Amino acid sequence: LTPTGSTSTKVELRGNVLLLECIAAGLPTPVIRWIKEGGELPANRTFFENFKKTLKIIDVSEADSGNYKCTARNTLGSVHHVISVTVKAAPYWITAPRNLVLSPGEDGTLICRANGNPKPSIIWLANGVPI
Repeated sequence: LTPTGSTSTKVELRGNVLLLECIAAGLPTPVIRWIKEGGELPANRTFFENFKKTLKIIDVSEADSGNYKCTARNTLGSVHHVISVTVKAAPYWITAPRNLVLSPGEDGTLICRANGNPKPSIIWLANGVPI
């Protein structure tokens, strides 16, 4: 079974294509099966290539982080490998700030919600000066 050992790690960026490979040898030829431990493979974004040796997930998000297990099985036995996947993300808007026009003495609220991995810090500035 390749990769060797029982575990390995993989880091991918949000929005990219995640490719995980698991190549097994045996006679009779083993059948490969993929699962996500503690979850489901994303139904609309998961594809298998090369006789299931390659697991392909398109447009990955932080929710796709986790442990993926490939199992190779034939009539004589089985072997498995767990790949720990971490999806990193540059900061992105959940709710971007919008322009706000106020009259003198009027109150208003600006909302800024961002996410990323690692979690970004938010800093407010007024005319280029930190508030």
